[in-house]
Amino acid sequence: MVLGLWPHSPLGPFADVMVERPDGHRLLLAPSAEVAEFVGATYQFDEVVLVPVAVRRAGPRWHVTAGHLELRVVVGRRTPLGHLLRLVPAPLAASLAWARATGAIARVLLPGVRTVGSAGGGRLEWYGARDVRRVVAARVRWDGADLGGLRPVRPPTRFGFSSTPARPSVVAVVTTVRWPAPS
Repeated sequence: MVLGLWPHSPLGPFADVMVERPDGHRLLLAPSAEVAEFVGATYQFDEVVLVPVAVRRAGPRWHVTAGHLELRVVVGRRTPLGHLLRLVPAPLAASLAWARATGAIARVLLPGVRTVGSAGGGRLEWYGARDVRRVVAARVRWDGADLGGLRPVRPPTRFGFSSTPARPSVVAVVTTVRWPAPS
């Protein structure tokens, strides 16, 4: 699963959760029809469910609820890569040129992760990572059932052109979606 925390977006701040079940079924848990439309046009899902999405953070402990999902996470220390990313000035990290330049490095260091790709409908999307921290503990429940402990994300997720890092992580990312110029 991928928790999206969007502090700034065309729709204001929101959170959503993308879930890919073991059978490959991709699910979006979205807090509103507008968020579902925006995220659903950018990523690929088999099903969209409108539910309140709540994220409570207390230091390294995060608690997320979204419909049938309850997620408790403990976020660890910044990784060596996270320390390097913190050195990159924010305007540079958010630029398309930086995303293109770091794309080859990301492919080697983080198999499945891409920095630039299609957001559908002729839109271009790019990611500028700003920080990486490991998830050191997690408890995930779906409809009250425990989904087990932390494990690598394998196979890669299939929501869009890029997957998540294989090791469960919290990655601060600037996501930019460029719409095609009107004709």
